[in-house]
Amino acid sequence: MATSKEPAGNSSESDIPPRFDPAEEAELLVQSNARKSDANSLFGHAAYDEAIQAYDKALASCPNYLEYEVAVLRANVAACHIKLADWKAAVESATQALDGLDRLDPPPKTPASGGESGSGVIEEVDDEAAEAIERLVKSGKSHEDVAKIRAKALLRRAKAREELGGWAALQGADEDYRALSQMRNLAPLDQKAVQRALASLSARLEAAKQQEIGEMMGKLKQLGNGILKPFGLSTDNFNFIKDENTGGYSMQFDQNR
Repeated sequence: MATSKEPAGNSSESDIPPRFDPAEEAELLVQSNARKSDANSLFGHAAYDEAIQAYDKALASCPNYLEYEVAVLRANVAACHIKLADWKAAVESATQALDGLDRLDPPPKTPASGGESGSGVIEEVDDEAAEAIERLVKSGKSHEDVAKIRAKALLRRAKAREELGGWAALQGADEDYRALSQMRNLAPLDQKAVQRALASLSARLEAAKQQEIGEMMGKLKQLGNGILKPFGLSTDNFNFIKDENTGGYSMQFDQNR
């Protein structure tokens, strides 16, 4: 996938990426927005592969430090991949969008246990948070703007992870849907879809977990049989018994099995 345009210059003396001068940045944005408009039109006509190519061209024109604009484009690419049922690529594009938004406007940190959360005490803003606030102000976007794109990207990643299946992907989908359930800017239909997904994921997660554990144990048993065969033994000679009180296991050896 194409990468967004980088300005010339050496940024070794600062963690802040070098920026184009305002006139050049504006010109690049005009190019990027024109290509994004073409991509949106292609998407509307169900030409999803062509739309991805057009969004890539828009990304190539967009300065990579414009996190919001880049995130919008990557979220749109994720939507194309979902239409093409390319779930893995959709997860990747949506994650890139979310990572950029988190750099621009980090989500609230979970309070540490025993902290002052809810006490009305205003915590001191650290340097990292201050830099993020400065980046958001420079972008000309608000928290609400970022939250809108974050919700879209999360919905798309959750959908893709759910369709991708497997224990790890379903766990990720569950995390995304739980994050979405806490958002107050979702449309009513999206809110209902999130609740339906959360209700159905629990059983699917357990089934996927048991399946993957069974497959792993089967592979371990095959490996163990290969090691024990020269000694005239197999894994069937070993019996694992669970202690219901502690949850631990003890192993018993039976040479006659």
